[in-house]
Parts: sequence; C-alpha cells; structure tokens
Amino acid sequence: MQRMFETLDDVRNDLKRQLVRAAKDRRHAMHTPCVVTSDVDARTMVLREFDGDAWTLRFHTDNRAPKVAAIEADPRMAVLLYDKGAKIQVRLRGTGRIVREGEVVDRAWASSINFAKRCYLGEGPGAASEEPTSGLPAEFEGVEPTDEQVVPARPNFAVLLFDIAEADWLYLAHTGHQRAQFVRSSDQWESSWISP
Repeated sequence: MQRMFETLDDVRNDLKRQLVRAAKDRRHAMHTPCVVTSDVDARTMVLREFDGDAWTLRFHTDNRAPKVAAIEADPRMAVLLYDKGAKIQVRLRGTGRIVREGEVVDRAWASSINFAKRCYLGEGPGAASEEPTSGLPAEFEGVEPTDEQVVPARPNFAVLLFDIAEADWLYLAHTGHQRAQFVRSSDQWESSWISP
C-alpha cells in the first residue's frame, strides 16, 4: 500500500498513532527500538507505553544497569525506530529520567508478569561471570516465580521515561522519499519539510 503524507499534521498524527500501537502491539515493527544514551551506548529496548499528550516514551530498566548512571549523569538520549513494512524511520532526541518510586513505577510493576519480574532477582546487568549466565538465580531458570518470590526484585526495578524534544521522520518511497522534522518548544511543535 502506497502511503502519501500531504501535510506535516498528517505526519505528526501518523507518528503519534504508530507510537501508541508500537507500545501496545509486541508484533509492531517499532515495539523494540534502539535506545542510545549520552555515553554513546546503544541497546534494543521494549517500548512499554507512549503518552501522546506529554510525548513521552516509557521503558523498564534494572536500577543497577550502567545506563541508569549514564542517564543520571547526562540525560540526553536518542531513540531510533524503523518500520520496514511501512518504510518509515523515526529518529527521536530528548532527555531521559529514571523513576524508582511513585504511581508510574507501581503501575508498571503491577502490570508486569512474574516471568518478567524475575529478571530483577539476579545479578545486576554487566555482572562478571566465569561461565555463560542468564544472571538469574538457579531456581528461577525457566520457572515463573510466585508473587512472594518476586518481592525482593522490586527495589531493582525502575522506569525510564524519555521526553521527546525532536523528531526526524523519513518515509522511503520509490516515487521520492519524504522527510520532516519536528522540534518541541514548550508545548508547541515547530515543524518543517526538509530534503531527505
């Protein structure tokens, strides 16, 4: 299906719809974007939620992960999303915030299954090992823990909120690519078409 984007509002509205879908649908191409921290380290993360009013992405992270210290030292970040089927690449720039307590974290923890929560029971990310390891305690290898067993994992769980400040959108089309940029100033967006 050939897509055409006639206006910058069309682009921004489509981007908003895609981010909402990507967070809800694990099969969506943009569900696992590349997240880059200011220390020039990149990793694939699962997009958990998109707040279309605040233009904020939510990810989950281990509080002990090196990226947490990097974000707290310098919150500048980038997120790269690509949908091969839709022929759309989106590059986002903004700032990250690590949230350890409060409603957003409690809600995220409560909505996670115990199989996912068990990841926060073991050694922290980057811990050295003499042999290949999942980092999980042996009793939880391939086993879903009970509600009681995941209680000690909660202090290691945190939420990464990424506040979008800029979006660079590229649509690849055989008739000619289209590219648009969006820059946030307060609650307003300045937008422009630019050459791909």
